[in-house]
Order: sequence, then C-alpha cells, then structure tokens
Amino acid sequence: MSTDPTPLANQLLIALPTLHDPNFARTVALICQHDSEGAMGIVVNRRSEYTLGEVLRQMGIETGDEALQAQPVLAGGPVHPERGFVLHDGGPWDSSLEIADGLYLTTSRDVLEAMARGEGPAHALIALGCAGWGAGQLEHELTEDSWLTVPADPELLFEVPLEARWQAAAGRIGVDLRKLADYSGHA
Repeated sequence: MSTDPTPLANQLLIALPTLHDPNFARTVALICQHDSEGAMGIVVNRRSEYTLGEVLRQMGIETGDEALQAQPVLAGGPVHPERGFVLHDGGPWDSSLEIADGLYLTTSRDVLEAMARGEGPAHALIALGCAGWGAGQLEHELTEDSWLTVPADPELLFEVPLEARWQAAAGRIGVDLRKLADYSGHA
C-alpha cells in the first residue's frame, strides 16, 4: 500500500459514459487533495453561467483587461457553489494548496487582484464550487466503473478547449469515450 498521503492528488478523473449523475456526467475533475478522510477536486471542463469579469465586478475588483473579463468561470462542482477556487501555475498566494510541483489551488482574493493588475499567474482557471467525496467514496466509485484516472498535465488543464477536455483526457491513455457504451454490466 502506498504511503503517499495524497495518492490521487494531481490525477484527472474522467467520467465514463456509465456515470449518469448530472453533477458529473461527461466531466473531467482534477483531484486536488486525497487522504483517508476523503477527496476534493475541481471539475475543469464545465462552464458556469458567469464570466470572470462578472465575478470580479461582484467582488469590487476592477480590470481593463477585456480577455480576462471574458474568461469563462467553471462550474467546479456541487459543493460550496458560492465559493471561488483558482487553479493556477506559478508560485503560491495567501491561501494556496500545492497540488503538484508548480500547480496550486488558491482560495484567497489576492490572486484575483494580481490577475486584474496583469501580475497574476501565467495560466489560471477560475471555478465556483468544488467536488467532494467522503472517506472511501471515491475509491468505491473507481471500482464501480464510474471513472478513469490519468495524470494531470498543464496542457490539458490550461490549453485544451473546455469542450474537448473530456475526450482529450481519455485519449491520453488511448481510450475513445465515443466508442464506450453508456451502461455497465457484470458477468
């Protein structure tokens, strides 16, 4: 058994077509933290109804960067949908969790203020909400043919278009999700 306290951290969970939960159907989630008490992740391929400009205005943060304002905010998961999460490269900010070398999840306002000034990380995804699994829940779902796992990589997180991430993530391990059935069975 692994002694790594976060065995699935920095892994992408790819929802298999058999996963019909509307919160996770056809999603890709980055596992940010995983230990004996459960797991936490961010869905990285589902748009919310908001743009970053709308969120920044709501927070009283001004920016003249039109591309930043137009950036979509992701629906990061059904847990704490009112809470913001910034997944980014570069160094840590006030409230940052290091997921992997050079990859952070930050929940503090300072990273958004730096982005608005043009001084933020080179790559960032902003999400509202997160995904959570209780102790043993994610491990159980992995045995139930709900998810595939692949190592996360910056290209997939920050460069592949949102709508292509589900298939692209599975393609990293040679799986074409379009060819899989949307039901499972056991012999």
